Amino acid sequence: MLDLDIEQFWRDEEHAHEENCFSKNAAQVALGIRMSGECVFAELGEPGDQWGYIPPERRYELNCRYNEKAVKIVGRPMLPEIKPCPESEKPNVTIPEYRQIGEVFGGKYIFEGGTLWLNGTLKGEEALAKKLDEVENMLKDPEKFRSFVLPADWDQRCRAVYELYGKRPQQYVHVRGPVTLATSVFGTEELLYLYYDEPELFTRFADVIGDVILAYIELFIHESGRSDDNFKHGFSFADDNSYLMTPEMYKKFGYPILKKVFAKTSPNIEDERYQHSDSAMGHLIPLLADFKLTGCNFGPTVTVQEIRRHMPNTRIDGQLAPFTFMRNNQDKIIEEVRRDCEAAKENDARGLNFATAGSINNGSLLTSLRTVMAAIQNYGRY
Repeated sequence: MLDLDIEQFWRDEEHAHEENCFSKNAAQVALGIRMSGECVFAELGEPGDQWGYIPPERRYELNCRYNEKAVKIVGRPMLPEIKPCPESEKPNVTIPEYRQIGEVFGGKYIFEGGTLWLNGTLKGEEALAKKLDEVENMLKDPEKFRSFVLPADWDQRCRAVYELYGKRPQQYVHVRGPVTLATSVFGTEELLYLYYDEPELFTRFADVIGDVILAYIELFIHESGRSDDNFKHGFSFADDNSYLMTPEMYKKFGYPILKKVFAKTSPNIEDERYQHSDSAMGHLIPLLADFKLTGCNFGPTVTVQEIRRHMPNTRIDGQLAPFTFMRNNQDKIIEEVRRDCEAAKENDARGLNFATAGSINNGSLLTSLRTVMAAIQNYGRY
């Protein structure tokens, strides 16, 4: 067990995230791990489905007990403690749900096995071309697109929420795609074959996806009470399946979409431009570097040095393998923390927000987080 001065760690952590983790005043590498609600079951020895529905009362009780343990082990609570609201006090009006982007392309969202899956309905190139015709026609009429995405009682219910609570819908600032979206609604092999068999349809598919994302962005800029000249900048993509494409494929599919979206949402150098793809993304990093990402989270096979070589000014959220963290192997955790901290210190590069290269899963223990903290304090001081 490495020595750890907990209070000194948290004092140093207060400044570690300044200037997007590049601050010269930071004493040590920033800690990006704050655990997740999935982890309560293994930590507390409680039964439960980490991805399933948990009643608010039970979630509150589990998080409180978890935080009591967290304070003893790592010195700080890690999970939110949201006290359930009595039925009599719950709001009787809420902002309604709306159709998601996958539904524009005929997809259906199904909750199965504790996870929400997007299942496609497009079978073959003719079906895809026909659907793209439909979507393009809908995009020509903003009111038609709005009426498809928003439920009929949207205006009435949103007005009621605003009058009661002063809250408006949020902007559209994140999407799971574009490659992951395309493989979900059309098929993984089918999309890759399309590049070779129907190159024009392949690039047209990308063009339409980009236009639909922009339509969502513009719709919710206005629904949130803002305007094209006055809205919150920034956008992020979660695109795990993008790694399946060669650089040549991605240059014709994902790249133009990111270029189009970032040009709209993140025109200034300081605006957020984020890419999460917890997969083997090394071959696409040179392309993504063109967008001067402010932050990234790639898979555990991608190294800090590899990212930094192409993205000198991008905050790196990673690169601890999630399964290393979940297996609670102290020696392996220390090895990976030390590796990445030393890479961040090379030439005083900085910009590392030490986190998992992907999800934090049930089974990842607080003692392992303490090990990460101790390793940062021992090997990650600038």
